[in-house]
Amino acid sequence: MKPLTQEPIPQNRLSVRTQIRARASAAAIPIVSAMFAVALVGSLLGAPLAIAAPGRAADRLLVKPKGDLSEAAVQSLFAEQGVAELKALHPLGVRVLQVHPDRLAKVLHRLSHHSDIEFAEPDEILAPDAVPNDSYYSSEWHLPKIGAPSAWDLTTGSTGVIIAILDTGVDGTHPELAAKMLPGWNVYDNNDNTSDVYGHGTAVAGAAAAASNNGSGVAAVAWGCKILPVRISDLNGYATYSTIASGLTYAADHGARVANVSFRASDSSTVASAAQYFQSKGGVVAMAAGNESTFVSSADNPYLLTVSATDSNDAMASFSNTGNNIDLAAPGVNIYTTTRGGAYGLATGTSFSAPIVAGAAALVISANPALSAAQVQDILKQNADDLGAAGWDRAALGSSGTDTTAPVVTISSPANGTTVGRNVQVHVQAGDEVGVSRVDLFIDGRYYTSSASATPVFGWNTRRAVRGAHTIQAYGYDGAGNVGASAVVTVYK
Repeated sequence: MKPLTQEPIPQNRLSVRTQIRARASAAAIPIVSAMFAVALVGSLLGAPLAIAAPGRAADRLLVKPKGDLSEAAVQSLFAEQGVAELKALHPLGVRVLQVHPDRLAKVLHRLSHHSDIEFAEPDEILAPDAVPNDSYYSSEWHLPKIGAPSAWDLTTGSTGVIIAILDTGVDGTHPELAAKMLPGWNVYDNNDNTSDVYGHGTAVAGAAAAASNNGSGVAAVAWGCKILPVRISDLNGYATYSTIASGLTYAADHGARVANVSFRASDSSTVASAAQYFQSKGGVVAMAAGNESTFVSSADNPYLLTVSATDSNDAMASFSNTGNNIDLAAPGVNIYTTTRGGAYGLATGTSFSAPIVAGAAALVISANPALSAAQVQDILKQNADDLGAAGWDRAALGSSGTDTTAPVVTISSPANGTTVGRNVQVHVQAGDEVGVSRVDLFIDGRYYTSSASATPVFGWNTRRAVRGAHTIQAYGYDGAGNVGASAVVTVYK
């Protein structure tokens, strides 16, 4: 797995304050609107945390066979490549494969270009994006900055809304967290021990949902909500694409409406599939944008809220990543929060901007649980304060103006009502004013494959399709998160 990197941040920095309108209520909830990029640069009292550089796991690949391939065919393909399947990531259809380190690059190339494989990628090793150290509410500048006190007049968060913290574990004995904890899961060790092995997860959990208004410690954004701890890291704080994906599916299947991932994993197809699954269950995923002070050119992921970091002056933090796929910015410098052992401390990084957005999402859902995940994301993005040039800006691209226009998507071939043979070429055209980031193909209402091209020609082998009518539809995505759908094409085999 490659190190999780932070998502690009709009240069105009949709501000940290959001007027979130709960659609079930006439009242407006001022809330933190997180701008993707949770950058961790170390504590106020010390130097940045020194950790080994993350990188690719030397012997693991993540591979997703196409949906129409039988299990026997999948195993035959893996045997041909000389790889062993370690486990399957259900229900994503992704397989974790073990490959000899000397053959990893060659096998990755072969599988990435195989007609029966949807995608193949290294199982990247990711470092957490934050570190903490010192305490109290009077010092918590970020809460009034995002308008949290006004939001609390309407809701402090519902105990029925669960925030999953996918991290290094959470200290469940901390006085500000103990009453908030639900039984969780340790994905890394495959057991129920979710204690914090590194310290990062406890700080992240406190920023999102530490107990508040109790006369001690710190306050948090969504202090009425519950915490579902999901440990995804090893003892040194490193996670991988596969552990993040497993954590998201676990959280989705155990009732979480919000998940926080303070690792930069927005480039992973496996994590994107897991985030899509989480969203299909009504959940919102907040992810750190990264702390490399770089512009990230990859397209926006509609299943993630990527968050960058701002400081107490509403300026973009110097360490925060920027780019095309940043959704929001939130405070990420000197955030007072909980630390292991019942203590409190300062933390800096996009790792702490993301849970502020996660908490904001939880407040919106608490005010109106019937909202869909897409509606919650839209409320946060559309009601954020706009800093810098008017509208959403792609950092370093000089583009401004809010893009609310969905791509126009058409299928030019095959024509509606035609009879098709065994090998079908599906020609799609997608157009958009700011560019198309991805096109997805659905066969009979099921996801089939994707392309980064705006004019892809997809290959559909119908050998396993039953005789009769079948539907084809394509969806196009732009960099602002808008989605356009083609008309449904019906063909006959």
